[in-house]
Amino acid sequence: MEVLAELEKVQTQILRRIRELELSHLSQDSSASLSDSLDADDRMVSTTASSATVERLSAILRANSVGDFTFKKVPLDYYDCSLEARRDLLGAASVHHLCKSIVLVNTQAQSHVTDCSDHSNSKYYVVVVQYTARFSAEMVKNFLYLLNDGVIPKKKFNLRLAPEETSAALTGYEHNGVTCIGMKTDIPVILDEAIVKLSPDFFCYLKQRSAYDGSYEMSSNSSDLVSLLSCVLVQDR
Repeated sequence: MEVLAELEKVQTQILRRIRELELSHLSQDSSASLSDSLDADDRMVSTTASSATVERLSAILRANSVGDFTFKKVPLDYYDCSLEARRDLLGAASVHHLCKSIVLVNTQAQSHVTDCSDHSNSKYYVVVVQYTARFSAEMVKNFLYLLNDGVIPKKKFNLRLAPEETSAALTGYEHNGVTCIGMKTDIPVILDEAIVKLSPDFFCYLKQRSAYDGSYEMSSNSSDLVSLLSCVLVQDR
């Protein structure tokens, strides 16, 4: 009888353990399903946000009589690709037609210069440059000095990359996704004159990133961009 009782006890423990394993497995499946569902929701939100941005920027361009532009969707690993591969993905004329927008802050601006209300003497600037060109803060400094007719000392111009959080707050765009169109703040835009001299006059300068849906690159004529944003041109080196 003692042997039977012991056997029954062991069987009960085995059945209890099997039940615990079943419940654990069901719980994991449920968590995985919930996680997949949340990921799907995130992807949908991200895709919708990207599409909405493209629609908003398209509306801005059309409203300002810019009709010759295009958005092209690129894969998630686009920014890991070489410039040659990016050129091919976009169908750009050359790697020199690939450009980027960066936000600069004048760290030595006069004490009363705290915003972008004066485009000639602003606290912040957006500079559009080619990926193939070497960005020169000194060149921009000299340009701004001349733009202000030498009235403001050169030492009051010291252009540096704005902190990521500052760039996002000013433009409304995330890191590596800044474009000079549709920004939250009316930041003065400086365009490298070399871009205007590109042939054909159709360059890529907008990056709208999505963690799930790839990115969008926009192309348009530089003349249209200059007219739309009242860009100032830094003389070609």
